[in-house]
Amino acid sequence: MLQPAPLKPYDLGPGIRREGRMKKLSSPNACIQPRTRATIMTGRHDRPELESFSMSNIAYFPKPHIDQRPGKRERTKTANRQAILDAAREVFGELGYDAATVRDIIRRTGLASGTFYNYYKSKEEVFEALADDGARRFRPLLRAESEKATDFESFVRGAILAYFNFVANEQEAWRLDRPPGEPLPHARSTPEVVAVFDEVREAFARVLAREHAPPVDLDYLTTACIAVAREIGEKMLERRPVDTQGAADFAVKLILGGLPALPRL
Repeated sequence: MLQPAPLKPYDLGPGIRREGRMKKLSSPNACIQPRTRATIMTGRHDRPELESFSMSNIAYFPKPHIDQRPGKRERTKTANRQAILDAAREVFGELGYDAATVRDIIRRTGLASGTFYNYYKSKEEVFEALADDGARRFRPLLRAESEKATDFESFVRGAILAYFNFVANEQEAWRLDRPPGEPLPHARSTPEVVAVFDEVREAFARVLAREHAPPVDLDYLTTACIAVAREIGEKMLERRPVDTQGAADFAVKLILGGLPALPRL
């Protein structure tokens, strides 16, 4: 009985052969597959020539959407941390810092005790977080005063008045029920507090160089001016009504002229 001759590859040109049969591909684009496959003979290996997709085909594929928003877990952490800070601000204002406890803060948040301690270990840490948050929000105001200042006096006056207005608006409600004369702890050098110090120091260096002023110790100068503003600001917030302009005038005159420059009562 006659048998059909086996299919043999035949030459299509130098180094090229065609196979007479290929397996049907199961890809979704099988309808565009050629019926034969060309194979390039490299001498050592046979490398299939690209045959199904070109770069023009791939260009039409939609790019996968990448969600850049923070994940749900990260959003929950941010919300919990903010709830603790908001509650602490209210509790410190109502009870005073000394009398307030961690339990008072937790009750105001509605969070579990374990959740609180995932973020802060004590009310001291919460207070430092409040100070850090305030410094972060004040920095853009300080930078604006630095950019428009023309000399040392204009920067000192603008920066101190901006600070007094900021603390009056942001923290006056917190201190309304605070026991009279209760001292508040000073926050440690948190990252944002340090950033405020550095910004004031750089502004001093810039305006003093513009005025060709004699060189001074910028670290001492910055520390002294911040201390004056902080302490006068504390006393200002205890008074009613809160007079930001009067407090700023006193602080600026003290820094620029010392005791002889202060207004007489």
